[in-house]
Amino acid sequence: MSEPTAYPQQQTTPVCPRHPDRVSYVRCQRCSRPVCPECQRPAAVGVQCVDCVKEQAKTVRTARTVFGGNVTDTPVVSYAIIAICALVFVLQTARPGVSGDISFVPYLGKSQPWRFITSAFAHATITHILFNMLALWMVGAQYLERLLGRARYAAVYLVSAIGGSSCYLLLSPAVPFDELNPSSWYIGAVGASGAVFGLFGALLVLNRHLGRSSAGMYATIGINAVIGFVVPGIAWQAHLGGLLTGAAVAGVIAATSSRETRRWQWPGVALVLLVVVAVAIGKYATAPASLLG
Repeated sequence: MSEPTAYPQQQTTPVCPRHPDRVSYVRCQRCSRPVCPECQRPAAVGVQCVDCVKEQAKTVRTARTVFGGNVTDTPVVSYAIIAICALVFVLQTARPGVSGDISFVPYLGKSQPWRFITSAFAHATITHILFNMLALWMVGAQYLERLLGRARYAAVYLVSAIGGSSCYLLLSPAVPFDELNPSSWYIGAVGASGAVFGLFGALLVLNRHLGRSSAGMYATIGINAVIGFVVPGIAWQAHLGGLLTGAAVAGVIAATSSRETRRWQWPGVALVLLVVVAVAIGKYATAPASLLG
């Protein structure tokens, strides 16, 4: 009578799924697969494989600010703005003609629309840039960029800069050039003041939404408003336009900060930008063609 023959059980050597040529007796704490030293990632207990770490990362929610932006500890946008303004100021000092090429001059804005934004990165004097960058650092880098997140903060700044230029354009009389008393239609404006005032306006709106006090900011805006009307050579129109635009953008962000309405934030910001652009288009549409560069 024949009996079944017992065959020895085949022994398999554990190898890393990602590197089959590497033997590993260490296993992932989540999936229990062998994991070679290159694919090991430290875990609370033991190690995990690269695949499990990636899969777990997909389930972790990204930290968000109260207004929906990604939480950031480093004010990268503010650093970038300060660096660009400093570089542009160096270029202005080295080549005086640069100021004329990038300043916002109402009668040139239609044919050279980049001036609406480039003027916000140029400054007239060292005092001018220092005051603006100090305000940007205190209000933007130390508070608003962290409160809003980088993308929304950048949007407030840039749209406010364009809003400042548009308001300067709107309030400049489109009249023939008078050498003795030239209209602001022919006078170039430079400076981040319009954008910085946009940050001021945004701070007022956002603090009100959060129930925080802005008493100090009201005083700052009031003092600057008086200076703008008393001291000659200050484009108070840009300050006003930036303030209103920044408040409008922040209002949209605050009104759509809940998860249910957050998808409308960027369309709302785009709408504010379209209104600002429409103001400029409307002004140029009513200006005589002979007064446009």
